[in-house]
Amino acid sequence: MNYHAITLSVADHVAWLTLNRPEVHNAFDDRMIAELLDALAAVRNNNQVRVLVLRSEGKNFSAGADLGWMRSMAAKDYDENIADAAELSRLMQELDELPQPTIALVQGAAFGGAVGLAACCDIALATPASSFCLSEVKIGLIPAVISPYVMRAIGTRQARRYMLTAERFSAEEALRIGLVHDIAEDLQQAAQPLIEALINNSPAAVTAAKSLAMAVDQQPLNANTRQLTIERIAEIRVSAEGQEGLSAFLEKRAPNWKTTNE
Repeated sequence: MNYHAITLSVADHVAWLTLNRPEVHNAFDDRMIAELLDALAAVRNNNQVRVLVLRSEGKNFSAGADLGWMRSMAAKDYDENIADAAELSRLMQELDELPQPTIALVQGAAFGGAVGLAACCDIALATPASSFCLSEVKIGLIPAVISPYVMRAIGTRQARRYMLTAERFSAEEALRIGLVHDIAEDLQQAAQPLIEALINNSPAAVTAAKSLAMAVDQQPLNANTRQLTIERIAEIRVSAEGQEGLSAFLEKRAPNWKTTNE
Protein backbone atom coordinates (compact mmCIF):
# COMPACT_ATOMS: atom_id res chain seq x y z
CA MET A 1 0.00 0.00 0.00
CA ASN A 2 1.21 3.50 -0.83
CA TYR A 3 0.88 5.69 2.25
CA HIS A 4 -0.45 9.24 2.06
CA ALA A 5 -1.60 9.96 5.61
CA ILE A 6 1.22 8.20 7.49
CA THR A 7 4.86 7.22 7.10
CA LEU A 8 6.57 4.01 8.22
CA SER A 9 10.30 3.47 8.46
CA VAL A 10 12.41 0.76 10.12
CA ALA A 11 15.97 1.22 11.35
CA ASP A 12 18.03 -0.59 14.00
CA HIS A 13 15.11 -2.82 15.04
CA VAL A 14 12.78 0.17 15.60
CA ALA A 15 9.68 0.88 13.52
CA TRP A 16 8.80 4.57 13.40
CA LEU A 17 5.10 4.97 12.58
CA THR A 18 4.22 8.62 12.01
CA LEU A 19 0.83 10.31 11.57
CA ASN A 20 1.47 12.69 8.70
CA ARG A 21 -1.47 15.05 8.19
CA PRO A 22 -0.17 18.11 10.08
CA GLU A 23 -2.32 20.45 7.99
CA VAL A 24 -5.41 19.03 9.77
CA HIS A 25 -3.63 18.37 13.09
CA ASN A 26 -3.27 14.68 12.16
CA ALA A 27 -7.01 14.08 12.34
CA PHE A 28 -7.79 10.58 11.15
CA ASP A 29 -10.29 9.39 8.59
CA ASP A 30 -11.03 6.09 6.92
CA ARG A 31 -7.93 6.34 4.72
CA MET A 32 -5.59 6.95 7.64
CA ILE A 33 -7.20 4.09 9.58
CA ALA A 34 -6.69 1.74 6.61
CA GLU A 35 -3.07 2.83 6.25
CA LEU A 36 -2.38 2.41 9.95
CA LEU A 37 -3.86 -1.09 9.87
CA ASP A 38 -1.65 -1.97 6.91
CA ALA A 39 1.43 -0.58 8.66
CA LEU A 40 0.71 -2.46 11.88
CA ALA A 41 0.34 -5.71 9.92
CA ALA A 42 3.72 -5.05 8.29
CA VAL A 43 5.32 -4.44 11.69
CA ARG A 44 3.71 -7.53 13.19
CA ASN A 45 5.14 -9.68 10.41
CA ASN A 46 8.63 -8.18 10.47
CA ASN A 47 10.87 -10.25 12.72
CA GLN A 48 13.52 -7.53 12.67
CA VAL A 49 11.24 -5.04 14.44
CA ARG A 50 11.68 -5.10 18.20
CA VAL A 51 9.94 -1.82 19.12
CA LEU A 52 7.25 0.36 17.52
CA VAL A 53 7.27 4.12 18.15
CA LEU A 54 4.03 5.96 17.31
CA ARG A 55 4.49 9.68 16.74
CA SER A 56 3.17 12.51 14.55
CA GLU A 57 4.31 15.43 12.45
CA GLY A 58 3.48 19.03 13.30
CA LYS A 59 2.29 20.87 16.36
CA ASN A 60 -0.27 18.34 17.61
CA PHE A 61 -0.32 14.58 18.07
CA SER A 62 -3.86 14.23 16.69
CA ALA A 63 -7.15 16.11 16.80
CA GLY A 64 -9.04 12.83 16.71
CA ALA A 65 -11.59 12.08 14.02
CA ASP A 66 -11.60 14.26 10.91
CA LEU A 67 -14.71 16.48 10.84
CA GLY A 68 -15.30 15.90 7.14
CA TRP A 69 -15.17 12.15 7.67
CA MET A 70 -17.60 12.35 10.61
CA ARG A 71 -19.93 14.52 8.53
CA SER A 72 -19.96 11.92 5.77
CA MET A 73 -20.69 9.13 8.26
CA ALA A 74 -23.63 11.08 9.70
CA ALA A 75 -25.24 10.89 6.25
CA LYS A 76 -24.90 7.09 6.14
CA ASP A 77 -27.21 4.48 7.62
CA TYR A 78 -26.79 2.37 10.75
CA ASP A 79 -25.19 -0.63 9.01
CA GLU A 80 -22.66 1.58 7.23
CA ASN A 81 -21.78 3.21 10.55
CA ILE A 82 -21.37 -0.24 12.13
CA ALA A 83 -18.89 -1.21 9.42
CA ASP A 84 -17.01 2.08 9.75
CA ALA A 85 -16.77 1.89 13.55
CA ALA A 86 -15.59 -1.71 13.27
CA GLU A 87 -12.49 -0.56 11.38
CA LEU A 88 -11.59 1.98 14.08
CA SER A 89 -12.16 -0.69 16.70
CA ARG A 90 -9.89 -3.06 14.77
CA LEU A 91 -7.19 -0.39 14.67
CA MET A 92 -7.29 -0.01 18.46
CA GLN A 93 -7.21 -3.78 18.93
CA GLU A 94 -4.31 -4.29 16.51
CA LEU A 95 -2.25 -1.56 18.20
CA ASP A 96 -3.11 -2.84 21.66
CA GLU A 97 -2.28 -6.47 20.82
CA LEU A 98 0.80 -5.88 18.68
CA PRO A 99 3.40 -8.44 19.83
CA GLN A 100 6.19 -5.86 19.85
CA PRO A 101 6.28 -3.24 22.63
CA THR A 102 4.91 0.16 21.64
CA ILE A 103 5.78 3.71 22.67
CA ALA A 104 3.57 6.74 21.98
CA LEU A 105 5.20 10.17 21.74
CA VAL A 106 2.45 12.73 22.35
CA GLN A 107 3.16 16.36 21.57
CA GLY A 108 0.54 19.11 21.62
CA ALA A 109 -3.09 18.09 21.66
CA ALA A 110 -4.46 14.56 21.71
CA PHE A 111 -8.23 14.64 21.37
CA GLY A 112 -10.92 11.98 21.06
CA GLY A 113 -9.66 8.84 19.37
CA ALA A 114 -6.07 10.02 19.75
CA VAL A 115 -6.42 9.44 23.50
CA GLY A 116 -7.31 5.88 22.57
CA LEU A 117 -4.13 5.51 20.50
CA ALA A 118 -2.03 6.64 23.47
CA ALA A 119 -3.91 4.31 25.82
CA CYS A 120 -3.31 1.33 23.53
CA CYS A 121 0.47 1.78 23.59
CA ASP A 122 2.53 0.05 26.27
CA ILE A 123 4.37 3.27 27.12
CA ALA A 124 3.24 6.85 26.55
CA LEU A 125 5.34 10.00 26.87
CA ALA A 126 4.09 13.58 26.66
CA THR A 127 5.60 17.07 26.60
CA PRO A 128 4.83 19.64 29.31
CA ALA A 129 2.64 21.46 26.77
CA SER A 130 0.63 18.37 25.81
CA SER A 131 -3.09 18.32 26.53
CA PHE A 132 -5.76 15.66 26.31
CA CYS A 133 -9.53 15.65 25.86
CA LEU A 134 -12.23 13.02 25.49
CA SER A 135 -14.21 15.55 23.51
CA GLU A 136 -16.92 13.42 21.90
CA VAL A 137 -19.91 14.49 24.02
CA LYS A 138 -19.35 18.11 22.97
CA ILE A 139 -20.61 17.20 19.51
CA GLY A 140 -23.25 14.69 20.56
CA LEU A 141 -21.15 11.54 20.32
CA ILE A 142 -19.45 9.18 22.78
CA PRO A 143 -15.88 7.74 23.00
CA ALA A 144 -17.26 4.28 22.41
CA VAL A 145 -14.65 2.11 20.68
CA ILE A 146 -11.73 3.64 22.60
CA SER A 147 -13.45 3.35 25.99
CA PRO A 148 -12.13 -0.14 26.98
CA TYR A 149 -8.55 0.98 26.44
CA VAL A 150 -8.92 4.41 28.04
CA MET A 151 -10.74 2.99 31.07
CA ARG A 152 -8.08 0.32 31.52
CA ALA A 153 -5.40 3.05 31.46
CA ILE A 154 -6.98 5.62 33.77
CA GLY A 155 -9.58 3.63 35.71
CA THR A 156 -13.35 3.86 35.82
CA ARG A 157 -13.52 6.77 38.25
CA GLN A 158 -11.36 9.12 36.18
CA ALA A 159 -12.93 7.94 32.91
CA ARG A 160 -16.42 8.76 34.17
CA ARG A 161 -15.31 12.31 34.86
CA TYR A 162 -13.47 13.04 31.64
CA MET A 163 -15.83 11.15 29.34
CA LEU A 164 -18.79 13.10 30.74
CA THR A 165 -17.32 16.58 31.09
CA ALA A 166 -15.08 16.59 27.99
CA GLU A 167 -12.67 18.73 30.00
CA ARG A 168 -9.28 19.40 28.49
CA PHE A 169 -6.61 18.16 30.90
CA SER A 170 -2.87 18.72 31.11
CA ALA A 171 0.11 16.43 30.75
CA GLU A 172 0.56 16.58 34.53
CA GLU A 173 -2.99 15.34 35.02
CA ALA A 174 -2.47 12.65 32.38
CA LEU A 175 0.60 11.53 34.33
CA ARG A 176 -1.28 11.56 37.63
CA ILE A 177 -4.15 9.41 36.37
CA GLY A 178 -1.94 6.97 34.48
CA LEU A 179 -2.53 7.85 30.83
CA VAL A 180 1.16 8.73 30.30
CA HIS A 181 4.26 7.42 32.02
CA ASP A 182 6.54 10.44 31.85
CA ILE A 183 6.79 14.07 30.72
CA ALA A 184 9.78 15.43 28.81
CA GLU A 185 10.62 18.42 26.66
CA ASP A 186 12.38 16.26 24.06
CA LEU A 187 10.29 13.17 23.40
CA GLN A 188 12.78 11.54 21.04
CA GLN A 189 15.54 11.90 23.62
CA ALA A 190 13.31 10.62 26.42
CA ALA A 191 12.30 7.61 24.35
CA GLN A 192 15.87 6.56 23.52
CA PRO A 193 16.78 4.86 26.83
CA LEU A 194 13.42 3.05 26.76
CA ILE A 195 14.08 1.84 23.24
CA GLU A 196 17.56 0.67 24.21
CA ALA A 197 16.25 -1.15 27.27
CA LEU A 198 13.59 -2.95 25.23
CA ILE A 199 16.05 -3.95 22.49
CA ASN A 200 18.54 -5.30 25.03
CA ASN A 201 15.93 -7.64 26.50
CA SER A 202 15.01 -11.05 25.11
CA PRO A 203 12.62 -10.48 22.17
CA ALA A 204 10.61 -13.62 22.96
CA ALA A 205 10.45 -12.78 26.68
CA VAL A 206 9.30 -9.20 25.99
CA THR A 207 6.51 -10.48 23.76
CA ALA A 208 5.58 -13.14 26.32
CA ALA A 209 5.61 -10.61 29.17
CA LYS A 210 3.28 -8.31 27.23
CA SER A 211 0.96 -11.23 26.51
CA LEU A 212 1.07 -12.25 30.18
CA ALA A 213 0.16 -8.77 31.39
CA MET A 214 -2.87 -8.73 29.12
CA ALA A 215 -3.90 -12.28 30.05
CA VAL A 216 -3.95 -11.67 33.82
CA ASP A 217 -5.33 -8.12 33.68
CA GLN A 218 -8.40 -7.84 35.92
CA GLN A 219 -8.61 -11.61 36.30
CA PRO A 220 -9.58 -13.04 39.70
CA LEU A 221 -6.71 -14.46 41.74
CA ASN A 222 -7.90 -18.06 41.63
CA ALA A 223 -6.70 -21.50 40.57
CA ASN A 224 -7.21 -20.77 36.87
CA THR A 225 -5.12 -17.62 36.98
CA ARG A 226 -2.40 -19.30 39.01
CA GLN A 227 -2.33 -22.22 36.57
CA LEU A 228 -2.00 -19.82 33.65
CA THR A 229 1.06 -18.20 35.25
CA ILE A 230 2.57 -21.62 36.03
CA GLU A 231 2.20 -22.69 32.41
CA ARG A 232 3.56 -19.41 31.03
CA ILE A 233 6.78 -19.55 33.08
CA ALA A 234 7.28 -23.24 32.21
CA GLU A 235 6.87 -22.46 28.50
CA ILE A 236 9.41 -19.64 28.53
CA ARG A 237 11.94 -21.62 30.61
CA VAL A 238 12.10 -24.42 28.05
CA SER A 239 12.08 -22.06 25.04
CA ALA A 240 15.26 -21.38 23.05
CA GLU A 241 15.63 -17.83 24.36
CA GLY A 242 14.78 -18.89 27.90
CA GLN A 243 17.52 -21.51 27.79
CA GLU A 244 19.99 -19.04 26.24
CA GLY A 245 19.19 -16.37 28.82
CA LEU A 246 19.66 -18.69 31.77
CA SER A 247 22.89 -20.11 30.30
CA ALA A 248 24.26 -16.64 29.63
CA PHE A 249 23.48 -15.54 33.19
CA LEU A 250 25.16 -18.58 34.72
CA GLU A 251 28.16 -18.28 32.39
CA LYS A 252 28.43 -14.53 33.03
CA ARG A 253 28.27 -13.56 29.36
CA ALA A 254 25.93 -11.52 27.20
CA PRO A 255 23.00 -13.47 25.69
CA ASN A 256 23.10 -13.92 21.95
CA TRP A 257 20.29 -11.45 21.25
CA LYS A 258 22.25 -8.69 23.01
CA THR A 259 25.61 -9.45 21.45
CA THR A 260 24.02 -9.53 18.00
CA ASN A 261 22.60 -6.02 18.42
CA GLU A 262 25.65 -4.30 19.96
